[in-house]
Amino acid sequence: MTVAVGVTGNATELFRANTAHSPSYFALRRAAGGLSPSGGGRDIVDFCIPCNPYFPSPAMYDKLQESMRDILTYYPSSTDVITNELCSLLGLNPQTVAMGNGSTELITWIDHLLVRESLAIPIPTFGRWTDQPMETGKRVDMFLLPEAAGFALDPAAFVAFVRARGSRTAVICNPNNPDGGFLPKHAVVALMDALSDLDLVVIDESFLDFSDAEAWPSVADEAVLRPNVVVLRSLGKNFGLHGIRFGYLVANPALAGKVRRMLPKWNLNSFAEAVVFMLKEHREEYAQSLRMVSRDRQEMTWQLAALPGLTVYPSQGNFVFVKLPDGVDGAVLRDRLLAEHGVLVRECGNKLGSSSRFMRLVVRPQADVQRLLTGLSTVLYGSTWYAAPAPAAAAPAPVQEQPAPPPQPAPQQLPQIQPAPPPQPLPQIQQAPPSQPLYEQPFAPPPAPPQPVYEVRREPQPQQQVQPQPQVQPQVQPRAEGPATDMYPALAAEVPPAFAAVPSGTPRPALYWQDAS
Repeated sequence: MTVAVGVTGNATELFRANTAHSPSYFALRRAAGGLSPSGGGRDIVDFCIPCNPYFPSPAMYDKLQESMRDILTYYPSSTDVITNELCSLLGLNPQTVAMGNGSTELITWIDHLLVRESLAIPIPTFGRWTDQPMETGKRVDMFLLPEAAGFALDPAAFVAFVRARGSRTAVICNPNNPDGGFLPKHAVVALMDALSDLDLVVIDESFLDFSDAEAWPSVADEAVLRPNVVVLRSLGKNFGLHGIRFGYLVANPALAGKVRRMLPKWNLNSFAEAVVFMLKEHREEYAQSLRMVSRDRQEMTWQLAALPGLTVYPSQGNFVFVKLPDGVDGAVLRDRLLAEHGVLVRECGNKLGSSSRFMRLVVRPQADVQRLLTGLSTVLYGSTWYAAPAPAAAAPAPVQEQPAPPPQPAPQQLPQIQPAPPPQPLPQIQQAPPSQPLYEQPFAPPPAPPQPVYEVRREPQPQQQVQPQPQVQPQVQPRAEGPATDMYPALAAEVPPAFAAVPSGTPRPALYWQDAS
């Protein structure tokens, strides 16, 4: 799809028309009027939708295309048949699993069936976890992740917050969306046990397959042994197939059965069935695609961190969370990147707990990252200089020299899988003339390219003594500069001040560090 002269504005207007989510691919296509490619147009590179760029493989797409007529013509099998096949692949008991038409359908049913009066969740996070319960009249207690700590979740402080608010349901996303914050498995299990008296604890692991911090960080096996824990998993994000809409939850048989009995008989489509029954033959391609995403995330992280004024936060998802330089409006930057460079990004001003100073950038192959870096350096600084990586042949060298890293193949073996072509060509736009740079601070390129740094570290902030008075507003310290000793802040932290009780029947959100009265 292309955007001819005069149509680019229609595409950028879509972002202002919908304040909850970014416009879909199909909305962008309709905004372009379905025009054919024209001279001067450019393909859009999508850094907005968090998909796996290396899966399915081209061979899988070819097989799906061969079966297209049957997939579109016939009813799918019942959800039970598809669920049993997935469970045989993952080693799960079908009685502990419920499959849905995307994780959003499961979030909806969890809210209707299992969430009672209130829900506590750290923010910023995936918007449906705050929007869905508020739409059904529940009180949503929002625990603000501190920017000064790199948006890391402190489990002890979150438990104290849940107790102070009297929340009956607690939800965490691991890794969190949009910042990619990660809790190790032992910390998540300890959190579940500390909240064992709640009606429900939900661990959303939609992006956990992209994590490389632990060999098997999922708590699905532990969830089935507990009466109040649900683990949510996404397949569309991991498999690069958002359009198919499928995900699943894992819980003890009583909880999983309660959700499963409410789902429609044919809530999964024939595309989902075809993909699930193909997975056994393509396990190695999928595992290798995750290793390639991990490598790309490391390279993309240090390249973005080399841009002046840009703050990059450690991530274990297939995306990177960044803070823009002082004075830069993310919405303006987003529109100019799209109009002038054909780069689509996710500006996070519509996420609770975030602002337009932040962007979530999806991890993509280096060819696409170069275009992003060129666009960012041009729009921000008025310069075509950017943190150029080492040549393709030399880039993997630091990884090869490291002694025995975790199970990760040598970089030269990774390119066996080529990035999967999208089912349709992405939109094209007419390149707009450049404007003035957004970042006013004088800028000069460094004398030499920056050395690769594979981790962006943040020094843990010193703990502060909390006064017992509930009205005291804690002072958030500025982010410390310089090297840190650990990628993630310590899990233990001071308990936040107690909150005043909220009158019964008051379904409104309450922000962390804010008195609830």
